[in-house]
Amino acid sequence: MTVYKIALIGDGGVGKTSIRERYLGNGFKAEYLLTVGADFAMRDDTINGFPARYQIWDLAGQQRFDGVREAYYTGCLGALLVYDITRPDSFFNLPKWINELWINNGRGRVPIVVVANKTDLYDLADNTISPSQGREFTQNLSNLTESNGFQCHFIETSAKTGRNIPQAFSLLGTHIPRFIDNHRRIPVLTSCT
Repeated sequence: MTVYKIALIGDGGVGKTSIRERYLGNGFKAEYLLTVGADFAMRDDTINGFPARYQIWDLAGQQRFDGVREAYYTGCLGALLVYDITRPDSFFNLPKWINELWINNGRGRVPIVVVANKTDLYDLADNTISPSQGREFTQNLSNLTESNGFQCHFIETSAKTGRNIPQAFSLLGTHIPRFIDNHRRIPVLTSCT
């Protein structure tokens, strides 16, 4: 079984841990869970009809963990880049996260799915980031990655309701094998030991 190392990245409090927990089938917890440095989980899934294992690294978003995070990026084949639609600052910080990922993973530009999280709050919050803003950002990001043989994608999610959580991972997973095929020099983990 092929193992794909992926990262959940974005500012603290945007819902990365809740997305991971929902994907792992653990449900949603309303309280904020601070990730210290990084947290790790595995899940078996099917990618393009083949069995695969996601090695999911949930990276702390607080600035005080900047130096610690760098080591956890090594070997990442892709990332879910998460922002909170009710916190414009988390959206405007996305370029910082992209640069951190691409500089530290050892592979350069890797596939990204831009995740607009907390969509269950659209009607309850003012000053939200609109879906069109997220799509425009993602299209501009894809313009950078097309020369690397892949495009980035945008998806709206809610960790609270479970909306599009499996689809976000699936969308990323479908593009990682294409990325690997385009960059055959990249070694891929084939076991967990």
